Amino acid sequence: MAQSFVRYEDAVNWIVGLVSHGIKPGLKRMEMFMEKLGHPERRLKFIHVAGTNGKGSTCAYLSEVLHRGGYDVGTFTSPYIEKFTNRMKYNGVDIEEQQLLDLANRIKPVFDEIAVSELGSPTMFEVCTAVSLLYFGTVTFPDYVVWETGLGGRLDSTNIVTPVVSIITNIGHDHMDVLGDTIEAVAAEKAGIIKSGVPVVCTVEDPVALEVIKRVAKERKSTIYTLHEEFQFEAITNEENSQKFRFEGPFRKLPELEISLNGPHQLKNASAAMMTLEVLRQYYALMVEDDQLQEALKCTQWAGRLELVSQEPKLILDGAHNPEGAAVLAEALKSTYTYKKLHFMIGMLSTKYHTGYLSHILPIVDTLIVTEADYHKKEDAAKLADKVYQQLAQLGRTDVEVIVETEWKSALELLQSKIDPGDLGVVSGTLYMISDVRAWILRKADSEKGW
Repeated sequence: MAQSFVRYEDAVNWIVGLVSHGIKPGLKRMEMFMEKLGHPERRLKFIHVAGTNGKGSTCAYLSEVLHRGGYDVGTFTSPYIEKFTNRMKYNGVDIEEQQLLDLANRIKPVFDEIAVSELGSPTMFEVCTAVSLLYFGTVTFPDYVVWETGLGGRLDSTNIVTPVVSIITNIGHDHMDVLGDTIEAVAAEKAGIIKSGVPVVCTVEDPVALEVIKRVAKERKSTIYTLHEEFQFEAITNEENSQKFRFEGPFRKLPELEISLNGPHQLKNASAAMMTLEVLRQYYALMVEDDQLQEALKCTQWAGRLELVSQEPKLILDGAHNPEGAAVLAEALKSTYTYKKLHFMIGMLSTKYHTGYLSHILPIVDTLIVTEADYHKKEDAAKLADKVYQQLAQLGRTDVEVIVETEWKSALELLQSKIDPGDLGVVSGTLYMISDVRAWILRKADSEKGW
């Protein structure tokens, strides 16, 4: 049979082009994919991670610890920051372009069969999920796959798997146009990853959402390990690029651990990973030496989350794009960093809760540059600026300089010019823009950004 794609670029363009099919919650197409591909997902042990914020960092901690502990690890995350292959990693290394090309050619005939069925065309994310399952289940065979949901949980294409442990990091105001317009509805969707008898690690703190998750865990007879109940952490020190904390779980205490990722919220993400590792140690005889654990936590990095990309001028990228993300970003900026003035650049998608996001950011900025992401769902900069002006008026702040610059590269140059010695610059908002800015600053190149 002739190959559908000759070059890696052809395969990626086909997959990314499927974004036009939109989001189609449901597992029927994934079930057909898996059946026709010989069920690669059944050969693997998954750690399934859902939540509004914190998923990526938690996945990064887990992947690093498992790998340094001597295990082969697959990692599936989204969206990617710079290159399509970032989504699928084996032992911390992106899938090779040739392997992705080969797998796309294996998937395309199956895709065509499903597309003409009553189920209709699979989506871009469903194809990505199928490619990753083929990669891990037929090419690399990792000991564990750290498996991040795309959107929600219950009807997300990643929910085709039965994991060895599930993690729910938090519940917040994001994707409510798809998941439901209340915290209870969003929590029910996230709780959909809980499988019968499979242990759950949960760092959700919203009491309404937590009640939903506990109820689902009880119904499915899944043991749940909840932050502040079965396990907890305590901050010891907080410095830029170094946070130390104590961890205490039901099985043991660890008096001092250190991470390099910034922001108090990272202690919660690291603790979610720690509790998960403890569950694996108890249930599956996971063996990771404490020195390996400590070194891995300290070395874990995660692009685009409070990431320092330039020292002169001092510039940080953070992909906070919802109220909960903005809250932890603001807290980190107040507790971790010192600066004379804070210069901020923002670009958002039109579907996000802008007012909630801005409520955390506007009280602390000196300059706000409003721009637009290079993405079809971008929010109009002028419209976003109108919301900024309204909220600043409510706050009684007349000292904030607000600049509207629709072209993000021009906005970035303007931001950099504003950052004097002793000041701090931050680029935040949609990860589509973070992806572009990061590639431009670090490599003076365009990114391959995508969902």
